[in-house]
Amino acid sequence: MNIPIRKIQRTSASLLLAGFSVFPALAQDDPAPSVAAFDQTLVNWHNLDPVQDQIQGTGVNRAYKELLTNKKPKKTVVVAVIDSGIDITHEDLKGKIWTNQKEIAGNGQDDDQNGYVDDVHGWGFLGNAQGENIRYETYEYVRLLRKLAPTYQNISSIKEVPLAQQPEYKTYLLTKQTYEKELAKYQQTQQTLAAFEKVLIQVQNVLASHLKTKEYTLQDVQRISTPDQNVMNARAWLLEKYSRGLTVESFLKYKEHTDTFLEKHLNLEFNPRAIIADNPESITDTKYGNSDVVGPRPTHGTPVSGLIAGLRGNNLGIDGIAEDVQIMALRAVPEGDERDKDIALAIRYAVDNGANIINMSFGKTFSPQKSFVDEAVKYAESKNVLLVHAAGNEATDNDKVTHYPTRVLNDGSQIKTWIEVGASSRMLGKDLVGVFSNYGKQTVDLFAPGVNIVSLAPENKYAKMDGTSFSSPVVSGVAALVWSHYPELTAAELKEVLLKSATVYPKEMALYPNLESETRKKAKFSDLSSTGGIVNAYNALLLAEKMVKQKNSKS
Repeated sequence: MNIPIRKIQRTSASLLLAGFSVFPALAQDDPAPSVAAFDQTLVNWHNLDPVQDQIQGTGVNRAYKELLTNKKPKKTVVVAVIDSGIDITHEDLKGKIWTNQKEIAGNGQDDDQNGYVDDVHGWGFLGNAQGENIRYETYEYVRLLRKLAPTYQNISSIKEVPLAQQPEYKTYLLTKQTYEKELAKYQQTQQTLAAFEKVLIQVQNVLASHLKTKEYTLQDVQRISTPDQNVMNARAWLLEKYSRGLTVESFLKYKEHTDTFLEKHLNLEFNPRAIIADNPESITDTKYGNSDVVGPRPTHGTPVSGLIAGLRGNNLGIDGIAEDVQIMALRAVPEGDERDKDIALAIRYAVDNGANIINMSFGKTFSPQKSFVDEAVKYAESKNVLLVHAAGNEATDNDKVTHYPTRVLNDGSQIKTWIEVGASSRMLGKDLVGVFSNYGKQTVDLFAPGVNIVSLAPENKYAKMDGTSFSSPVVSGVAALVWSHYPELTAAELKEVLLKSATVYPKEMALYPNLESETRKKAKFSDLSSTGGIVNAYNALLLAEKMVKQKNSKS
């Protein structure tokens, strides 16, 4: 079989133009049974100290060694993780999962009368009483477009719309524009991948025929030497792709990722909410969900929880940040956009059932029931709960592009117990800011390790990952560590401690993400968040000690 060289070059060029000559890494790499599978310089780097270790971590190990050796925590801190689900049986979370002592497991009764049956370790807001669960969801703009299109799709001018409905019409236009842009992008990607796959199969067949086996290795391909130019073309093509970081496995994973976007996230006909049978636009319709806190997709909530509470010093897996901590599992984030109602109810559940900190590693670009979330976060603030939120991975300036949920309420006021977190990397220099991380001088408070992070994966495995999703629990973990030793602090004071004690880099220049151009721009790291710093546990504990002494002297 001849493989036209021009076709190979043309397909490769279209892949380059599509932006995935090396296929983009998804949230995390394939899990491994042990952290020994990873570059050991990456394991637990988030705990290292910028001064002693010259790694831009959080100073957690230094804090334990120099400040906490003979100090016992005064309080067990409960951190609610609102996420995709958590593998609560993971070996590195043993003894760290919150248990509702007032509930009797498996008896089908709401023993504590809190409105949730058998909520022993938390609650799943993505399922029904029969145990059916949602894994995939559409994006919020798809849901909005589906709802608004019947009313506005035949209108050609805003002048035709009554004044009271004009804001809704503008939302319709924006969702339609966003949907059409994303749909076109993923359809083009799917077509390019199909063309690439056609060539890939041809190449594989040629090499298999030459090697007389389909089970060949990369080394087998490298050793090929033959006067048959067709075979050598196939060899060169495959080796060039591997040199760019592409493997057959990564290609197939990205192809599946693209298909999922089109079949689930961007599908106007897809409505998984039907299994719950609630009204997502009614905050009083609360009789839904189940006690399954693991769910069909614990791949995101498990590493988040591991960074906060992974067992320290057990020679197993990673070292989490806080020792005297319990993880409350709240499953409310599907693959796709979460519902405002689920998030609002999860926040209220966390507050009412004793959570001190709520970690929120999720976000989206539209929030039609924002008022539900506003009321919930105001309630959390009033109950002295700290809210920690990931800034997002869209490579945008959050000062210009709103990323929901947000501490800014519809009435313009702000939640004072909210921390917004961007993602940073191990080393100083141009790559200090994660290439994907959102930022914002006014809207992002600080950065935390979120690049090349090793944490837990379901089924007693471990994985390497990137994302502000993993920076947020680093801050939640540091907050829990500090609060367990200084429970006298209010949530607002704890936030002040974390922000004022961050490691600052006033002269450090870094490249920051820029969607308007393919090249990243250079800026002072101090201009990308309000503190210009990275969270630091060692400094935070010192400042907390000082603040508590000052409080005590005044009382």
